[in-house]
Amino acid sequence: MYASDQARPDSKQFLTFHVGAEEYGIDILRVQEIRSYEPPTRVANAPHFVKGVVNLRGVIVPIVDLRLRLGQNGEYNAFTVVIILNVCQRVVGIVVDAVSDVLELSAAQIKARPEVAAALDARFITGLGKIAERMLILLDIEAMVASPDFGLMD
Repeated sequence: MYASDQARPDSKQFLTFHVGAEEYGIDILRVQEIRSYEPPTRVANAPHFVKGVVNLRGVIVPIVDLRLRLGQNGEYNAFTVVIILNVCQRVVGIVVDAVSDVLELSAAQIKARPEVAAALDARFITGLGKIAERMLILLDIEAMVASPDFGLMD
């Protein structure tokens, strides 16, 4: 009934990616592009998870290693990518272990976020997506980037 490139009205599309053993999803509408990892230019006095900045077609883009921000160790290899996002009226890059795919989730496939202590503040989790045996942690990437502890907003 719907073309493959159109989302159903009761669903949302998410870009899925891995950080360590966990699989996460972010709203596909926030994603500008996906790039291979290149070491950024360091910025003095930046938090340890802010790796630096890159010049992306004339735009200075801060690069945040989401793995470090989530308390994981990040190894840089051929699968390491930077997801370039448009959030909070600015462009930001997040480093992740690998990008999986784009999934469409219906409202019925999205469960409420759990109220448990985790490395990631629960206010940044919009819910859990369930597809067959896969469980996705759905992130509110805009709230995460805008938070003061992320260190990117004035």
